Amino acid sequence: MPRRSAQEWIRLSLRTPGILIFGLVMAPCGWILDLTATVAPNWRTLHSLPNTASDVFIQQGIWDICRATSTNTREECNLQDTTYFNNQIIEVAQGLMVASLIVTLIGLAVAIPGVRCWRDRPNWTVAGLGGLLIFLSGVMTIIPIAWYTHILPNVTTVTSTVDVRVGYCIVLGYIGGIFEVLGGFVMFIGICRCCGGRNRGEVRVDEVTASRYNPKPQPRRVDVPSLNRARSNASSVPYSKDSLDDDVSFPRAKSPAARSANSSYNGRPYDADL
Repeated sequence: MPRRSAQEWIRLSLRTPGILIFGLVMAPCGWILDLTATVAPNWRTLHSLPNTASDVFIQQGIWDICRATSTNTREECNLQDTTYFNNQIIEVAQGLMVASLIVTLIGLAVAIPGVRCWRDRPNWTVAGLGGLLIFLSGVMTIIPIAWYTHILPNVTTVTSTVDVRVGYCIVLGYIGGIFEVLGGFVMFIGICRCCGGRNRGEVRVDEVTASRYNPKPQPRRVDVPSLNRARSNASSVPYSKDSLDDDVSFPRAKSPAARSANSSYNGRPYDADL
């Protein structure tokens, strides 16, 4: 029999591995959060603006600027601020956020056929490449958001009296980017077999054959004597009534014979009878 040059592995289940399911769930969730962070005009909010009412604040994003009030839900958008949009961070954020959305879709399109594609085992190379693209898309999301947060008070037209606050797009972008980074990384580690093949749901062939031909010894069975004895139908004690007459070590008094009530006594009377 030829000797194997490398270990052979086998999957004991046809279910999709957990690392691929994790990546395919995290990536779309991160993409939706990144899309919201890209199009919504709320990367930062400016409060306590000079020469305006106290309840008026401005929401600034990477594509639009809106003015709103705390008492009115209607917003006035499409405000012009050439100085704000000419900042380098705005141009970088626009390019990276759009590129991140496109790369995530490409990564999902590559990973989905590799996950199963109606075969017994996944195509780990294709699924790993899709995970790598998803990982890179998450990095492209985190870079502009972290940069924007770092220079948040210094992004133009902000005086010392203006209260600058972080918008909800920053929070959603961080969460979405982390989702994509984790999902893509977990899918990518499927390219290399690690943790004894448990990341792929595989085991070595020799381990399967060894467990099949060398089963574990069965536990020794111990016969416990039964305590049940034969019992008589007429008694609840574990011996019969007839055995009482056989095992008697002392004499018994005989019971007197029964008298008949209808029989007549013709004998001679004695003094005791008078």
